[in-house]
Amino acid sequence: MELSQPKTITYTESAALLERARQVLAGGVSSEFRKYNHPHAIFYTHGLGSRIYDVDGNEYLDFTLSQGPLLLGHSHPEVLQAVQEYSEQGQLFAGQHLREIKLAEKLVQLIPSAELLRFCLDGSEAVQTALRVARAKTGRQKFLRFEGHYHGWLDNVAWGFSAPSLEALGERDNPTVFPWSQGLATNSRDEFSVLPWNDLALVEEFVARNHQELAAIITEPIMCNNGCILPEPAFLPGLRNLCDQYGIALIFDEVITGFRVGLGGAQQFYDVTPDLSIFAKALASGYPISAVVGKRDWMKRIEDGSVIHAGTMNAGNPTVAAALATLKVLEREQPHQRLYQYGWQLMAGLQQAAADTGQNLQIQGLGPMFSTVFTDSAPARDYRGTLANDKAKLSRFIAGLHNRGVRVIGRGLWYISAAHTQADIDQAIQTATDVLKTL
Repeated sequence: MELSQPKTITYTESAALLERARQVLAGGVSSEFRKYNHPHAIFYTHGLGSRIYDVDGNEYLDFTLSQGPLLLGHSHPEVLQAVQEYSEQGQLFAGQHLREIKLAEKLVQLIPSAELLRFCLDGSEAVQTALRVARAKTGRQKFLRFEGHYHGWLDNVAWGFSAPSLEALGERDNPTVFPWSQGLATNSRDEFSVLPWNDLALVEEFVARNHQELAAIITEPIMCNNGCILPEPAFLPGLRNLCDQYGIALIFDEVITGFRVGLGGAQQFYDVTPDLSIFAKALASGYPISAVVGKRDWMKRIEDGSVIHAGTMNAGNPTVAAALATLKVLEREQPHQRLYQYGWQLMAGLQQAAADTGQNLQIQGLGPMFSTVFTDSAPARDYRGTLANDKAKLSRFIAGLHNRGVRVIGRGLWYISAAHTQADIDQAIQTATDVLKTL
């Protein structure tokens, strides 16, 4: 197979706009992750279906999907039409409206743990709401979380997401936890404990010793943010049993897995129902909305006002309209079988390309989302296992893809949308093969 030449891609206009933005935006961006595009923050003009376009006129086959929310692809016409029509009736009432009820009723119908819910604006906020509910019901203060899991950027969860090395993490039963940012409140470290993921025996031992201070265990049901690692078969059921035994809230952070794994989320896929869950991203095709949902026995703390949850912008007209339209399309078109089919096909094609080119590319994930890393180690089963990955080589791979018009999240996470086609999958495999030959 002949090596194709990279597209003629330049970033001149984006570079100029970034310099302009730096005069008024800290770092030139409005979210830290946007700094790490290739070769720097890129400025986009529009997106359509599986494609996104930048100010330099470059076209990209997009597997980032705006960090995951665009399950239907860019600019789905039914979503945009619903937003436009409902916005014409008002953008924000600071009061209730009928479509808000309809959206809540639909989520209760779809999500196993949803008996009552509240809408928020993003996942970070919904996580804090769930933790507050757990503390109120149990009368306990601490929560247990896992190394490498992402639950937002606020102080009490901005620890333990990353580490400089495996050695720096220390012992598995007593990990060293690193702050993700300067400026965190030092006492926020006292709110939680951290353990490696997927080690049920270790969790059982810890909870047996410390259950009297634990209000909640919070987990990504699939470790999407670091390696897209699936849970061991007994792990999620084991967490459910532990929480039942000791009266602890089991919280699933389904910001990524919600609606992407299936309409009922990972909790339906794995048949493990948490007490509280967080949904966001794919719910409204990129419009800012999230939901904390849960069993009535837990959510009644919000219902009776003993736990305060508020937000002027919650459930605004455009976001509710976008969510209703998104769910309507998902239910009608039922694209999940195709998401899995294309995802598995792309994963297999990338693995074959790696074998053909002699590269140590490893693919992990479920299909609708998966991760690519370069490593000679066994597939990771927790965050510690990801620290053997060759991040520099991954960066060259992602940059090579980008320079050939395929956009992937810098940490190697790929998302499939309902807008992707067979031709898109074939293009991605061919492009990846070309890039692997250059590494």
